[in-house]
Amino acid sequence: MFEQLTELAQQFGVESVIKNNAVPKEKNEAVIGEASHSIVRGLQKIASEGGVDQLANLFQGNNADDKSNIVVQKLSSELTDNLAQKFGLSASDASGIATKLIPQIISALVSKAKDPNDSSFQISDIIGAISGGNNAGIMDAINKYGGQFGLDQNGDGNIDLNDAMDAVSKKSGLGGMLGGMFGK
Repeated sequence: MFEQLTELAQQFGVESVIKNNAVPKEKNEAVIGEASHSIVRGLQKIASEGGVDQLANLFQGNNADDKSNIVVQKLSSELTDNLAQKFGLSASDASGIATKLIPQIISALVSKAKDPNDSSFQISDIIGAISGGNNAGIMDAINKYGGQFGLDQNGDGNIDLNDAMDAVSKKSGLGGMLGGMFGK
């Protein structure tokens, strides 16, 4: 997932980083890389602090590019602090970069994760990266919000092995991915 986030950061970083005179040219790549790292660390921090519902709301809604979204605010703050500390940018310059870059990246991430025709970001990869292997709270959120992502294949209100089997038999979206994994 990190590589895909870096690609998004590079894509959206042209205006906010590369064409930004406040960022020395020799630091452009490092600043863009820091955006990717900050997003992953920030999402992990939100999940570890019990913000699973905030993350689920981010992925279920259409407000990922909204600067007032609590997840976007937290990630922007994380990146602002990191840019100021690691690269010596002024608070104003660091904030300007973060408040422009983070909503763009997060919006693209959410859009790609929700698009069944785009396999560049899989929900399972995002969950794995966010949870760091501790999926208990994430799985509770998936059960709570999974129906909105089409994960509750049989409509019983739970995301479980039966849904995976139903998805495999349908061979589309998640089913196609699972079917490919199991040779179906």
